Amino acid sequence: MNLVVRQFRDFFVSLKLTVTLLVLSMVLIFAATLDQVNLGIWAVQEKYFRAFFVLWRVGDIPVPVFPGGYFIGGLLLINLVSAHVYRFTLAWRKAGIFLTHVGLITLLIGELLTGLWQEEFSMRLTEGDAKNYSESYRGNELAFVDKSNAEFDEVVAIPEALLARGETVQHPKLPFRVVTKTYYPNSTLRMRAPAPAGAAGVAAEPASPATSGIGPRVSATPLPLTYNQNERNLPAAFVELIGPEGSLGTWLVSTGLPTPQRIDHGGRTWTIALRFERAYKPFALTLLKFRHDRYAGTEIPKNFSSRIKLATPDGRDDREVLIYMNNPLRYAGLTFYQASFEPGNDKVTILQVVRNPSWLLPYIACTLMTLGLLVQFGIHLKGFVGKRRAPNLSAPSAGSAFQPPPSG
Repeated sequence: MNLVVRQFRDFFVSLKLTVTLLVLSMVLIFAATLDQVNLGIWAVQEKYFRAFFVLWRVGDIPVPVFPGGYFIGGLLLINLVSAHVYRFTLAWRKAGIFLTHVGLITLLIGELLTGLWQEEFSMRLTEGDAKNYSESYRGNELAFVDKSNAEFDEVVAIPEALLARGETVQHPKLPFRVVTKTYYPNSTLRMRAPAPAGAAGVAAEPASPATSGIGPRVSATPLPLTYNQNERNLPAAFVELIGPEGSLGTWLVSTGLPTPQRIDHGGRTWTIALRFERAYKPFALTLLKFRHDRYAGTEIPKNFSSRIKLATPDGRDDREVLIYMNNPLRYAGLTFYQASFEPGNDKVTILQVVRNPSWLLPYIACTLMTLGLLVQFGIHLKGFVGKRRAPNLSAPSAGSAFQPPPSG
């Protein structure tokens, strides 16, 4: 048993394992860089770096073909910690190596926490408009809004993942069940052509699965998923609402529809819409002025900035802030970056909203690694200079000669 435990320990503290993991990480980065042309940066992160294994599909079966970022990073973290526990001894001459390794461990932990905790949203603001929520870049939700109360709206949001799995949802605040009939991860919408009156021999367009709302007049066609960084998938779904008295109809919902659809049931008024996932804030931002400066005589952007007003309902915060490139707003654990603007409209700004509780860890890690390298270099430099200055007592001094002992 002791032999097995020792072999198990030696595997994790092995320098060969370190080198192997570093080589695998370089191969992973190289493959992900090439695949980024096809998948885009977000899909590459999920497929290669924020996964235990890189999966390829053989038909409908996902097959692991290479260790992913979580697997390589996790083993490397165990390898570094094990090496310090079993192989390294605390000594001043190894202080630099110790700091460098602690920095690397902190960097690995920081990347793990970033992958688990970081949230990225966007906020589109028009001059004069106030908004207290941001929208996801990739996530969507099916939102039901109860408009019956004049004081506030009651919102029930169903995650897109439940629609994709075709699950039936019965939320306690909804007076009906939501049954997903069809779900398209990406789609295109078009208005249905009216059937020509009395046209013999003309094939009629298939009837829409939708029976209520705008669905019977709109056709939804599935499209392949897009991974282009500058494009978005527009999902669509046909959902049936079933109340205690029976079906309330089948509705077409899509992020491509411009406005929510109205539902009247049980003396209450609801709206239904498939929309980009929202994250509500306990404060509101109002765009006061958006500036889009260009180089003289061209349409090339020189600078763009947003002057906003930040206000909380209790009035504790009510101030103006200027957000521009490399000068974000940090507030309530969120960071607002000046990300983009709407082409052709100089009154609309797009802010990137990021929540990352572990954002300080990469800075701490880089500081520790830099300090460790400097300390280790200084220790070796001091030893080298000390050896050069030390007198060589074993060599004879200049001008001396060997004197034989006097004879008897």
